[in-house]
Amino acid sequence: MLLDTSGLLALLDAREPLHPLACDAYSRAATRVTHGLVLAELVALANARGLPIGVVLTFLRALIANPEIETIWPNEVLTSQALAMLVARQGRGYSLCDAVSFIVMRARNIGESLTTDKHFEDEGLRRLVI
Repeated sequence: MLLDTSGLLALLDAREPLHPLACDAYSRAATRVTHGLVLAELVALANARGLPIGVVLTFLRALIANPEIETIWPNEVLTSQALAMLVARQGRGYSLCDAVSFIVMRARNIGESLTTDKHFEDEGLRRLVI
């Protein structure tokens, strides 16, 4: 599965209503992949929700160090592909992070994401936290 921003927030914050569902989906995943833009969004979202930054940074460090999670660091090629997708799908409200996620998922043949974001379903992908 791809670990997306909203899914990681639900996993991190036990106060989130979808926390139990996120924990269950995460524990059942055979593969776990995320990318650097998700991590950047998670810091911003956690700050906006008032989570203690120390807790968030500890979570991110553990996630990056976890050998069961592959973290992809978008390079110029991946970013250009994502920008091209955004141009092709203008008006859908996708973020650059979304586009990188969709490209990574298709390249890795990943059909599921730990996310609440309906844009994944718009792209024919399954969201696991709904």
